[in-house]
Amino acid sequence: MDPMTPVHGAGTLLVIAALAVAVLLVLIIALRMHAFVALVLVSLATAIVSGVPVADVPAVAIGAFGSTLGAVALLVGLGVMIGRILEVTGGAQVLADTLISRFGEKRAPLALGVAALLFGLPIFFDAGLVVFLPIIFSVAKRFGGSVLMYALPAAGAFAAMHAIVPPHPGPVTAATEIGASIGLTLVIGVVAAVVAWAVGVYAVTLGWLGRVHVPIDDSVLTGGRAPDEGDRPAFAHVLAILLLPLVLISLNTVLTTLRANETIAAEGGFVDALVFIGQTPVALLIALLVATYTLAVRHHSRAEVEDLLNDALGPICAIILITGAGGMFGGVLRYSGIGGALSDSLADLGLPLIISAFVIATILRVAQGSATVALTTTAGLLSAAVVDADPSSVQLVALVLAIAAGATVLSHVNDSGFWLVSRFFGMDVKTTLKTWTVMETTLGVSIFVLALGIWAVG
Repeated sequence: MDPMTPVHGAGTLLVIAALAVAVLLVLIIALRMHAFVALVLVSLATAIVSGVPVADVPAVAIGAFGSTLGAVALLVGLGVMIGRILEVTGGAQVLADTLISRFGEKRAPLALGVAALLFGLPIFFDAGLVVFLPIIFSVAKRFGGSVLMYALPAAGAFAAMHAIVPPHPGPVTAATEIGASIGLTLVIGVVAAVVAWAVGVYAVTLGWLGRVHVPIDDSVLTGGRAPDEGDRPAFAHVLAILLLPLVLISLNTVLTTLRANETIAAEGGFVDALVFIGQTPVALLIALLVATYTLAVRHHSRAEVEDLLNDALGPICAIILITGAGGMFGGVLRYSGIGGALSDSLADLGLPLIISAFVIATILRVAQGSATVALTTTAGLLSAAVVDADPSSVQLVALVLAIAAGATVLSHVNDSGFWLVSRFFGMDVKTTLKTWTVMETTLGVSIFVLALGIWAVG
């Protein structure tokens, strides 16, 4: 749904957004209101105050809620089913044991982060995170301590890849808008993602955030007792199941890119079929079916498999609803016209282009929550200035990284990803702000510092 023409000026809209966030935090933290109820309440009130016609408020709110659920619910549901099967068949334990034996106990967080960086190249943040949940919890239970010591390196790796590396939609759209090479953005972006993750996520987790004690709460994966060691699947078998959606999604990405470049024909039944099975929900569904009929049925009857998959969905109901409500809040802020109003007022900041890219993306990210919207809006806003500045091809990539950096920092209550992480790892809002929000900020700042360096030498 396209944003409406703003009723208020940019300053008023910004004040409304700030007050909405403040009220939401008071309701959840001080008054202990359920996050889902608070998000829905504040979303409706914000829509009315920001000038959305009262008759249109339900449609706007429900539309934003539904679009978020459409993107998240399928992935979370299928991913948590795969996670349940890996848990109850001992597959997650096999993966955890193998990772630890290769990297060592002290480098367990590093092992999880490196694996997530590899898997995060084609897989979106939320899909990758739900597939990795059983592995994270298995490692955390084995060594104890705060679950954040193991969760943040993996979640941060997915976040880094999602923010700056094609084929993820944000960097692809930003690169297209300002005329940067997708291929060069991919090559430089992968290196930048790894370096930024190492500094802004891994080092920060080991030195600080991992010491914030969050007990292990794997209620989203509660299942039966895993089989004894002799009955567990082989490491190659489990790895193949996790790699299957990765391969299918990568194939989709390659074929779609070749079609866009007119390297292969735009039409063709066989290619269409490969593109279809490489769609993220379809790829996860295929992986779930393979896991079900090659792992689960070895130790459980079909009725038991049906029960354990059904039980897997119950604990994530609240996660999905809260995530959808977070998307509703962000959608209302976007529909009110705050993005466009801010863009108009920020167009002439008088700052160097690379600094403007980061500042504008940061403000849009904080104001409306969606990193992808912040990326695409900022890139579109700067496109004319980029043409006038005539930067080199490497400097164009640096601009994409700077925009992505601003769109990464300060994830908070209007970001659906904030709620996904909060509920998956059993954190309250205050703890999530102290950990996830800080980690996203250090990651974004690390990306921006790299962008400045690339801009200077480019």
